[in-house]
Amino acid sequence: MKALVFDVNVDEVVALIQETQADKEAYLGEHSPIQLQEIPDPTVPFPDWVLLRTRLCGICGSDYKQVFIDFEGIDSPLATLATFPQVMGHEVVATVADTGPEVRDLKVGQRVVLNPWLSCAPRGIQPVCEACREGQFQLCINFKRGRLAPGLHTGTCRDSSGGFAPVLPAHESMAIPVPDEVSDEEAVLADPFSVSLHSVLRHPPAPGDMVVVYGCGTLGLCAIEILNKLFDAKVYAITRFEHQARLARQLGAIEAIPWRPTADLVQRFAEITEAREVLPAVEGVPALPMLWGGRGPRIVYNTVGTAESIEVSVRIAAPRSTLVLSGVDTPARFEWSPHYFKEINMVGSNAFGVEEWDGKRQHAMRHYFDLVRAKKVDVTPIITHRFPLEDYRTAFLYNHQQGEREAVKVLFDFGTSAS
Repeated sequence: MKALVFDVNVDEVVALIQETQADKEAYLGEHSPIQLQEIPDPTVPFPDWVLLRTRLCGICGSDYKQVFIDFEGIDSPLATLATFPQVMGHEVVATVADTGPEVRDLKVGQRVVLNPWLSCAPRGIQPVCEACREGQFQLCINFKRGRLAPGLHTGTCRDSSGGFAPVLPAHESMAIPVPDEVSDEEAVLADPFSVSLHSVLRHPPAPGDMVVVYGCGTLGLCAIEILNKLFDAKVYAITRFEHQARLARQLGAIEAIPWRPTADLVQRFAEITEAREVLPAVEGVPALPMLWGGRGPRIVYNTVGTAESIEVSVRIAAPRSTLVLSGVDTPARFEWSPHYFKEINMVGSNAFGVEEWDGKRQHAMRHYFDLVRAKKVDVTPIITHRFPLEDYRTAFLYNHQQGEREAVKVLFDFGTSAS
């Protein structure tokens, strides 16, 4: 079968990036680390695994960053939790195509979404670790052990190919059935919605809280829908592009504020919050002011993770507020004295697992399906483009040119989707 394979030699890729510089189209040429290749058709690898036939697969922000090597931090310990070559893609809605002899709860022809974590159960490890026992699969301690090569989730492991291919393997616990009332377009958003749901449930707002969603790509827009529909919060959005601002307002943001110039952004929040003081930098030193007093944001959900976005977040946030980081980017210096001075609680939010919401404890994706069936949420407006796998270069370029193309969630469509 034809699959989109990522294989990397760091020295060669760095040289390629230097040669092509900002020309992403040239970078995606014949020497790119990602190529459409003919690979053997996968088979059921273990008795408790299944084969899935891909219907739709989303391009995650992490996929984009990996393909374009947007991370410079080779010293990241997470770099050891990936093995190559790999078939990427983990935002998958699929049909069960085959099952191993020990699979009991899944049937051929059943629609499922992928819970991508290659945690204890997929790796054949018993007893499972404490994190897996609690349903926090993203915090599993065994991502480098068991019957699979190292890898955090499907698409990062050479032994568990992903959804940038017509067929992929998965452990039975990784395939979550899709209710009949949920369309493929709704189902393919289960992964990113669950990421945002986890980040909000980590630190939910109190009724009437002013909150900020920083960044309005897929995760930010999902967060706005969650905060607007499930919580009585006053949501402000920080956006990079005008099409993101339109969607943010459509999904319930009171106001969408441009991300730059950052000085104007801080000033706008000074007006919104009626800050008592706008503390400037030392005279003659160019820097952003810090808001002090007023009715500042109680929670900032930062889906970007850049140094700039963190610095702005702690400058506009209220004292003893919370900054939730679900985005990650290349490390860089920023002036962070407002963080300690205002006693801001900065927490990470890593993907999703079993979550407690509305008195029910279940996997985040099952919460999402319940909300969709009850018509309480709808994030399908963020789906902007679809491409066949053969047009992967165009698909990734649309992600890069998101402002010009008005792109948010870009999908690979395998022609089997039925809404």
